[in-house]
Amino acid sequence: MGCASCSSGKDGKPAGCKSNGYCSTSGCNKLDVFDWLAGVPLPSGVTPFDAVEVRFKNTRKGFFRNTANLQLMPGDLVVVDAAPGHDVGMVSLAGELVRLQMERKNAGTDTYELRKVLRKATQEDLDRWHAARKLEDETLFAARKVVADARLDMKVTDVEYQGDGTKATFYYTSEQRVDFRNILRPLSDRFKVKVEMKQIGARQETGRIGGIGSCGRELCCSTWLTDFRSVTTSAARYQQLALNPQKLAGQCGKLKCCLNYELDMYIEAIKSYPSQNAKLKTRQGTGMHMKTDIFTERMWYLFKSPGSAPVMAGFPIETVREILAQNKQGIEPDVDLNMVETEEKAKVPQEATYENVVGQDELTRFDSKIKSGKRTKKRSGKDRKPQGGGGQQGAPKPQGERGPRPEGQQGERAPRPDRPPRPEGQPGERGPRPEGQPRGDRGRRDRGRGGRDRGPRPDRPQGGGGGEAPPTPPSA
Repeated sequence: MGCASCSSGKDGKPAGCKSNGYCSTSGCNKLDVFDWLAGVPLPSGVTPFDAVEVRFKNTRKGFFRNTANLQLMPGDLVVVDAAPGHDVGMVSLAGELVRLQMERKNAGTDTYELRKVLRKATQEDLDRWHAARKLEDETLFAARKVVADARLDMKVTDVEYQGDGTKATFYYTSEQRVDFRNILRPLSDRFKVKVEMKQIGARQETGRIGGIGSCGRELCCSTWLTDFRSVTTSAARYQQLALNPQKLAGQCGKLKCCLNYELDMYIEAIKSYPSQNAKLKTRQGTGMHMKTDIFTERMWYLFKSPGSAPVMAGFPIETVREILAQNKQGIEPDVDLNMVETEEKAKVPQEATYENVVGQDELTRFDSKIKSGKRTKKRSGKDRKPQGGGGQQGAPKPQGERGPRPEGQQGERAPRPDRPPRPEGQPGERGPRPEGQPRGDRGRRDRGRGGRDRGPRPDRPQGGGGGEAPPTPPSA
């Protein structure tokens, strides 16, 4: 949480009020309570409630008794009694709302057993408190290393120092009970404090750390949610949600707490609907219930008939009740399975059709562009040139518009003209091999096999003897 005019610095702490998370307006705190009785005077003869609610780091809160009758307001820093020593916290609630808050949390209204508020925090108390809180990050990383060396199946998520710096509480999560007695002495000797280990659940861990949910807002458990009710998959079934663990799970890995927010409304609406186990018997087949849309008041059924494909149809609630009433009398009515499609098309106006006003929303807008900047050799069927050389370029000739081939050209080719005789002395004409000369003495051409370099050709007469022969290389 943060004030509306408070920005964050590079270290993530609020930089607007320059209080680094300790502002007196409670704007940077978690689980704030709105005092809707602020400014309302008490009736005459009624003494104010002598207990206040004090908030500590993250979501930890406690009730303390104001025995010294101090004038405490929300946002005041006070020193309270702790075991051992004392702690520093911020008053989050005072007055009659504390009594209601204690009754809501089943803490009772008897304040005699509560710890006491010693005094308002002085500058010396605040300096010691700030110095202790600066050691929390270093202690957290060191504790995780100690746990890893001990090979314990636990995860240390947060460390909280007491206001006087004499005690440190380590919060950890684990799927089962962990014997951490072997790490208490190393932690206590290293940090010179009293060590207390406290196991919390996955939801409490997420509430203490905080984060952003899939809805784009801060997590409910770290802002206003104080009690964690059990969430089951039946809540998703009542709301006709797909049982996809990736979509139903929150930041903590458990089912989202917001699945219970609208569950009562769905249950109340479904109670007035026909039973989902009932089947619709019609002449077009038997319909099985698939889903219920309580917003449009429709029930969708899947009809299967032999010899035809399954059809998904949705009927209004009144239509479903009429069909079920006729089925009880042994009547199978005749229904139009396409009535839903007709009604839906009639309801959609022309203005509601989709229009691409941006022009850059198509997924295939990059397919026609050439990334390399060079034309590829492969062309699509539209870009190929016609074989005949005539016609418009890029326009394929339709298959159904070919005319008949002229007579005398089907299966016949024109005769090839005779070549004239090659004149004498033409290069390329080989003469007879002299007798006794081996084949290797004529000089072989290097045709580039195996990446060999082509050497100079042997003396050969050029066309007509008009040119000079290249010089012969010296022999090695």
